[in-house]
Amino acid sequence: MTQPLTVQEILFQSIKNKLAPNISFVHDLSELLGISYDSAYRRIRGEKELSLEELKTICLHYEISIDALFSFKSNHVIFNSLAIGTEGFDIEKCLCSLLMAIKKIHGAREREIIYAAKDIPVFYYFEFPEIAAFKIYFWNKALIPASGYEDKKLSLQAPENLYEIGRQLLSHYIKIPTIEIWSEETISSVLRQIEYCFISGFFERIEDVFRLCDVLESWLDHVQSQAEHGFQYMRGTPAEGIENNYRLFHNEVLVSDNTILVNMDGQKISYNTYNVINQLITTNPVFCNQIEKSFRNLMQKSTMISGTSAKERYRFFNILHEKIKMLRSRIERMG
Repeated sequence: MTQPLTVQEILFQSIKNKLAPNISFVHDLSELLGISYDSAYRRIRGEKELSLEELKTICLHYEISIDALFSFKSNHVIFNSLAIGTEGFDIEKCLCSLLMAIKKIHGAREREIIYAAKDIPVFYYFEFPEIAAFKIYFWNKALIPASGYEDKKLSLQAPENLYEIGRQLLSHYIKIPTIEIWSEETISSVLRQIEYCFISGFFERIEDVFRLCDVLESWLDHVQSQAEHGFQYMRGTPAEGIENNYRLFHNEVLVSDNTILVNMDGQKISYNTYNVINQLITTNPVFCNQIEKSFRNLMQKSTMISGTSAKERYRFFNILHEKIKMLRSRIERMG
């Protein structure tokens, strides 16, 4: 019978999964703890138990949660939280944190992202500066009461620093093998937000509402093109990529939240969205395995509309285009 892994073994395995291939773990550990190579080997093999101070030093250095180690096989799941508006954590810091994470995923030897998209995937906001400007305004307006946006009007000029970070996010995201699961409601959230801002008188210029509708139509055309090619690419650049690197599924009823599962060199990470953009993040293997099982089941109950599924793809995107046209008509009647 196989013996369960000890906490020390789980810790060292987690670190090995995080380290780049060119880094010697033994050297890294001996340098960190100020011990010989032989002493480092003895700790790695489990012949010498770590002291509490060594455990603390290691976890802080490699950014591993001690709580997560002790809840490895339990139903008690520890999450890290990225919450805008808490302790000076603003939109720029949130995007920078996501950028660091996406760069790490992109740099892994084996990687995959599965994205259950109740709303437009956050990376796509930066395909167009107009969409980025709208979402940045809405996030500040809705999530950060003291952001200085209380009386500010909405223009479609995105802050350059945030837009540049977002473009970097997008440029890395499109190079990672990705599965997205959409429903017909995936675009509804941003349409409701646009309508709300129009009714509330937030737009600086009325014509910007119609400009946003035009941009969203162009964005849908681009996503449809990506689904047809089976890979993602930056709009305005040649359609080049690895076939089947992008798979898009349509689920009619079951996409109820925004959850991202990352498979990266044997480690799974789950990003669970709450309160519009905030993230709860965990590497707990029990929880991540449950999410992956749920996603695989969701895909079985969905229709793949990327690749050769032209008829289903056209039908799905026509429905989304019609939603934008309906918003445009409502705004025209109100205006």
